[in-house]
Amino acid sequence: MQVDFYHLTVTPVERALPGIAVKVVDGGGRLLVVSGEERQRRQIDASLWTWQADSFLPHAQAGAGDDAIQPVLIGEGVEPANGARFVALIDGVWREEALGFDRAFHFFDAEKIVDARAAWKALADREGVERRYWKQDENGRWSQAA
Repeated sequence: MQVDFYHLTVTPVERALPGIAVKVVDGGGRLLVVSGEERQRRQIDASLWTWQADSFLPHAQAGAGDDAIQPVLIGEGVEPANGARFVALIDGVWREEALGFDRAFHFFDAEKIVDARAAWKALADREGVERRYWKQDENGRWSQAA
């Protein structure tokens, strides 16, 4: 199980997540996007429609239709009704249920850095969990820092 910590310093999650979602879907996977904030779920929904003018990433809000067929499902809880093996926690809140997936993307900003550090430390001794830390440079490009 792999957990990728994404420290958002330049790019907001609405612009950072779509690229990861495309890679998951292009690789044949499914993604569950989780946020406890309704406003953020709506923002992600909108950004997945508009992030690139020449592409479309199939997705839906949980409960808005047939969740099981959605390559990307956006919801409040960590229930992969779409059969996702990848989960993106976009509100900066770590959830232990994410460990039931093959890979978790944990996005956080300066407001949630203390919580992210606590999650990083808590996962250090977990058997079978590989942690990676990604940071942005001043241009918004990601590089692995740990």
